[in-house]
Amino acid sequence: MKKTLLNGVILVTALLTALSMHAVNTESRNYKITKYFEVMYEMLRDLEAYYVDSTDVDKVFNATLEGMLSMYDPYTSYIPEEDLPDFKYMTTGEYAGVGAIISQRDGMIYFSEPYENMPAQKAGILFGDEILSIDGESMEGKTVSYVSDKLKGRPNTELTLSIRREGVKKPLKIKLTRQMIVVPQVVYYGMVAEGIGYIYLESFTDKATQEVRAALLDLKSKGAKKLVLDLRENGGGLMSEAISICNLFVNKGEEIVSTKGKNPGDYRSYKTTSVPVDTLMPLAVIITSGSASSSEIVAGALQDLDRAVIVGERSFGKGLVQATREMPYDGLLKLTTAKYYIPSGRCIQAIDYAHRGEDGRVARIPDSLTTVFHTRNGREVRDGGGIRPDFDVKEDPISVLCMRLVAEDLFSQYANKYFREHERIAPASQFHLTDAEYEDFKKYVIEKGVKYDMRSRSQLDRLKTILKQEGYYAQVEEEMNKLEEKLNEDLQRDLDLFRDDVVKLLESSIVLRYYYQKGEHEYFIQDDAFLRKAVEVLQDDEKYRSSLIVDNQ
Repeated sequence: MKKTLLNGVILVTALLTALSMHAVNTESRNYKITKYFEVMYEMLRDLEAYYVDSTDVDKVFNATLEGMLSMYDPYTSYIPEEDLPDFKYMTTGEYAGVGAIISQRDGMIYFSEPYENMPAQKAGILFGDEILSIDGESMEGKTVSYVSDKLKGRPNTELTLSIRREGVKKPLKIKLTRQMIVVPQVVYYGMVAEGIGYIYLESFTDKATQEVRAALLDLKSKGAKKLVLDLRENGGGLMSEAISICNLFVNKGEEIVSTKGKNPGDYRSYKTTSVPVDTLMPLAVIITSGSASSSEIVAGALQDLDRAVIVGERSFGKGLVQATREMPYDGLLKLTTAKYYIPSGRCIQAIDYAHRGEDGRVARIPDSLTTVFHTRNGREVRDGGGIRPDFDVKEDPISVLCMRLVAEDLFSQYANKYFREHERIAPASQFHLTDAEYEDFKKYVIEKGVKYDMRSRSQLDRLKTILKQEGYYAQVEEEMNKLEEKLNEDLQRDLDLFRDDVVKLLESSIVLRYYYQKGEHEYFIQDDAFLRKAVEVLQDDEKYRSSLIVDNQ
């Protein structure tokens, strides 16, 4: 009895001590926060009053915020009032405007990608049209952000554009009416093999589940018995949509994700709440290193529940949850409040932002420090490094030549030229350039005088420097000179050497002009290693089943 009482007294004393220490620590932290705010206020006031030049208050404020928030993670940021429409677009896929992507080249702003069946395209805007003025105001010297804001506005309001079109001598006047633009999240879906449907989801806005569901039902009506869900380069979005999309394939009441943070309110479990569409159809999910956040919840939860096979590359590894807090003057603070955990109990966050080196940098969590978890069927999976696919797919890296042609916008410029010269082309899935047309493109590029740095050449120069420093260069000079001759830049040769890569990017740019975003995606998946692997697994029933169970032998 006395021992029990003594233990109780010790426990109460320990709790009181802990609470007292917590109160002291909290009071100390609050004192520091108040102190530093007072110092910052006094410092800014004195800089404004006494510094030799005038102070740009906005610039100082933004730099202060950036410096402070840089100590956290890249997803914690301040969103001022003027940026709220862009933030809303990220979560809803909606904005009021003309429905086009604009870009800048050589100091001019031009339409780089009108969306199909939206105001710009309906009014006759073409890829490559330069924007000279909007409602009489010259856009010369203006930024992409400025022009974008001018194109946006209230729905059903009119604007008049003056544009310059290549091949047309005089500027054109075009009137448009702004509309609510809803960018589709399911960019493309269709049948890719006998009994196998395919859905490509670009982002997780508040309409993602609705679009995936509609596509899935349509594919099933067309005979789809199996499905490929493509989440490549999908950077995520709303966690609620990730849960709802999983609910299309798993039963009601399944836990898809849970969150854990500093505050008790951040400890939550999220389960499916609706009747699914299909819990039995074989399912493959494609991911790449650019698949993050909500994409990883979908891929990871379906993997943990042994509901799908994962095909592709290891995903990005973002296991953090963001929430927004209202700030004065209608701004928002978007901050990381928790980490999320998928059904096996693992968190796939790959970077430890809480611990930084002396230089302030953070590093990925090494595989040696990750922990093994298990799927529902007992398969081993790991935390701390994104979602690892069940079937790896690797594609050859893009050539330096292709990167240079993209950077100099030559694919787009030639595609615009091709569009002006050809009234129509074959369907997206069947379009191919002739040898004569590729020769014309080569001539076009060579006449532009493209220059690019070859990595192998720069590495050779570095090796020569090291050999000279170490005194060995004279012994291998003849061999080095021969190697240098072979590596000397030859644009004509490289356009032949990397023809397959160049042709694919060029053909896709041309297809985009005739069939827009849907057609471009349809073209790309005709020769796609990731989709090919996913279809191969789904067509082999034994391979599919065996990949979802534990091999005990």
